[in-house]
Amino acid sequence: MPRGSSSKRERQYEHIKDSAEDRGERTGRAKEIAARTVNKERAQSGESKTASRTSTQDMPPSKRGGQRSGKRQGPQGPTYDQLYQEARTRDVHGRSSMNKGELRRALGK
Repeated sequence: MPRGSSSKRERQYEHIKDSAEDRGERTGRAKEIAARTVNKERAQSGESKTASRTSTQDMPPSKRGGQRSGKRQGPQGPTYDQLYQEARTRDVHGRSSMNKGELRRALGK
């Protein structure tokens, strides 16, 4: 944590880090997620000396609540890995040799 950060931000950092580790993230990745989240909260509340426009004008992480997490389906739809996992659960034959488009068609998406 940066020098001069409050005890509230320290607790927030630890909570986010522990949460990420409980979800299965590596320790380094969990620390990164926690630091980025806390730094953005600090920037949006005016606690940091410098802040990017993105940090101050974007939706706060506390309100976003995972809307941008890995399970979202972006403009191109679900990822290849998401399609493959669904094909695996549905026991689609030949899935290992299929590309993203073929998986999408086999799943009817």
